[in-house]
Amino acid sequence: MEALKKLRQHLLTGVSFAIPFIACGGILIALSLAFAPVGPGGPDVSKIENSTLRQVLSLTLQVGVTSFNLMLPILAGYIAYSIAGKPGLVPGMIGGLLSGHVAEISRPVDVTAIDGTVVQVMQAQAVSAGFLGALVAGLLAGYLVYWIKKVPTHKLVKPIMPILIVPAVSSVIIGVIMLKVVGPPIAGALTDLGHWLEAMQQGSKVLLAMILGAMIAFDMGGPVNKAAFFFAAGLIANENPNYQIMGAVAAAICTPPLGMGLATFLARKLWREEERESGLAAFGMGMIGITEGAIPFAAADPLRVIPCIVLGSMTASTVAMLSGVGDHAPHGGPIVMFVVDNKLMYLVAIAIGTVVTALAINTLKKLTKPAAGAAAA
Repeated sequence: MEALKKLRQHLLTGVSFAIPFIACGGILIALSLAFAPVGPGGPDVSKIENSTLRQVLSLTLQVGVTSFNLMLPILAGYIAYSIAGKPGLVPGMIGGLLSGHVAEISRPVDVTAIDGTVVQVMQAQAVSAGFLGALVAGLLAGYLVYWIKKVPTHKLVKPIMPILIVPAVSSVIIGVIMLKVVGPPIAGALTDLGHWLEAMQQGSKVLLAMILGAMIAFDMGGPVNKAAFFFAAGLIANENPNYQIMGAVAAAICTPPLGMGLATFLARKLWREEERESGLAAFGMGMIGITEGAIPFAAADPLRVIPCIVLGSMTASTVAMLSGVGDHAPHGGPIVMFVVDNKLMYLVAIAIGTVVTALAINTLKKLTKPAAGAAAA
């Protein structure tokens, strides 16, 4: 039990440092996209007619995206810092950066040659471990540095250990793990997942909607989320486009941050002041379809938050699918409502998924809240 408390504290430390980056990035991105016209590829700032407004919003969008991109290295870096102190910052941040870095790896695939024979060729594929990868990277870096610091060293070497040897050695190890150990299995799993989703399209639409909704919420913008998103977006570009799959995904995309934001409004006493502030930012990000707005909550309390946001997104995607909602743009959230078929039910699906998420997490927090005596002890 003590080990779990320490682990939770390490995760909370990383989250507390990452929250300002998420809030800053989300608010600036939301501000920029709110005034942008929605095109075939979603909201596009470059299509704003007024040149002054276009330049200003392009700048705020660039700053917001930069802040958002710093979230993963900051999260992983300060998780490692909580475990091992300052020497854990470098490998933690490098691991966090690599978890969101798209690297090319080679994987054998079967290709049919001109003469009909099947040959194996090496095909490049993208690797990204996302939010869950950042959590793993931060924990691995922290505990690795923690144990390296315990290795006995000569008194002449000891002064340079924390500023040179420990960061260099641990960063190389974490880099290899993220790019060679964690990355390739994710790439292979996502390829197989894409094939499986294609096969599912021929079966039950409700089951497919539930699976896609769960995938969207599971890692909040990570590789599983992206697999579901690009599967749905790819169906828009087909010769015979299927807009309903994207409609279900679009409803699921915004439900996690909207649900967590609503939860902090409905039961404020269950949430710390910092979490209530994150709820405001999450609500704003949910309105423009940024699933990552739920990350601060999931990183601090994954065992309770992730099942609840998965349930909410599954509900939203299922309602959207059953209602015949179609989305013509590869994006989600209320911001794309103008290019959605059956707008009313799209908003209803989002609202139902949001309420389910909020009620589920607040109920779970109440049921699992420690007794007053235990908390005092």
